[in-house]
Amino acid sequence: MSVWESISRLVKDPPPAHVFELSEAGVAHATGTDTGFEPLPAGALEASPVEDNLRHVDLILPVLGAAAAMKAGASRSAKRRTAAVLLPDACARVSVLDFDSFPSVPAEQASLVRFRVKKTIPFDIDSAAVGYYVQPGGDKKSKTDVVAVTIALEVLARYEALFRNAGFHAGEVTVSGLAMLNLYKGQESAMLAKLAGKTLTVMVVAAGKLRLFRCLELEQTTEETTDEEIRSVLYPTFAYAEDELRAPIQRVILCGFPEPLENLPCESEFLRGRFGAAGPFNAGLLGYLEAANL
Repeated sequence: MSVWESISRLVKDPPPAHVFELSEAGVAHATGTDTGFEPLPAGALEASPVEDNLRHVDLILPVLGAAAAMKAGASRSAKRRTAAVLLPDACARVSVLDFDSFPSVPAEQASLVRFRVKKTIPFDIDSAAVGYYVQPGGDKKSKTDVVAVTIALEVLARYEALFRNAGFHAGEVTVSGLAMLNLYKGQESAMLAKLAGKTLTVMVVAAGKLRLFRCLELEQTTEETTDEEIRSVLYPTFAYAEDELRAPIQRVILCGFPEPLENLPCESEFLRGRFGAAGPFNAGLLGYLEAANL
């Protein structure tokens, strides 16, 4: 079982009729294995963990309608259509937590996870939705690794309302970066870096487990500044993986970069899956389809 497939637990039988990945650039969508991309007007969606992301709903709803028109006859029904929704990484906070002792009772687990993440999020934990997953692979003597996804309830509610108004039931919701992880099949320690507009998402995986997740906004004043800023994030990550995780990074997987990064301390390659090369605004969608095994 892949990293993302374990974390999200979103792939069910039957799969949802539609899959959507939202970004500031547009809406990537899939009906079955047919995929497409509909651009959004500038400023219609602005990803943020603390503010309303949907700045112009009236401009986004027609885009969802156009995306859903693909194979509309196959999904046309009086019932609300099911959808998996992949949100921008920057609208939520993903944390990788370790616990010396982790309770077995779900209510106690949830309380402990919320306690750990409350000081790391820029919004009130009492007004947040928190999902978490205990990563497999540990034993009684080792720490328990938990992946937690935290999003402000107001931000989440607005996304859910958007899809209800478009005629969908968004029963499965996660962030793009976690869905993207399913495209990496290796067991060796690797860094996955996705550049989507001004958002840089960096993840470290090792032995089938997510070890680090970072998402930050770049200044992006010039191409040279952006390159320096990216390297200022990636290079300390190599040191962190070796010193703290004891899992030196052996490969870098790039997504959304216009060209390969030079002078890295290990091999690099671009992210691909069964449905082709992953782009900055559809990597999560392709990862979802990979896990769904369509």
